[in-house]
Amino acid sequence: MTDKIILLVEDDPDDVELTLRALRKNNITNKVELARDGAEALDYLFGAGAYSGRDTSLMPAVILLDLKLPKIDGFEVLRKLRADDRTKLLPVVILTSSKEEQDIVNGYSHGCNSYVRKPVDFAQFSEAVRQLGLYWLLLNESPATR
Repeated sequence: MTDKIILLVEDDPDDVELTLRALRKNNITNKVELARDGAEALDYLFGAGAYSGRDTSLMPAVILLDLKLPKIDGFEVLRKLRADDRTKLLPVVILTSSKEEQDIVNGYSHGCNSYVRKPVDFAQFSEAVRQLGLYWLLLNESPATR
């Protein structure tokens, strides 16, 4: 499980720290790549900009994607991922605090694999991250990571 990369796309430093803490607490020791906005996430995935030397054959096992991001929002990131053959099959979990029904509909319409609302309570958040890690990193088999 530890050889699989997690791409965390999150701009809020507190949510980044909570997510990393929850992963550690649940013994999920996978490498976590962090993108702090939608443009950085796309650069990472497509080997552009600051990531121009990155080996793009090594894709994350799962992308944890926030919706409200600077530069390029989560929906646009998702649209671009699904439109490209290199990334169209990557598992994308929207991990957001949004409670808007339209965001859920838009997320699935644009091809997310899962939509998880961030619980406010750390214990609940930690349990949600544990379950995400168990499913997406251990149980799920994806054609993009075989």
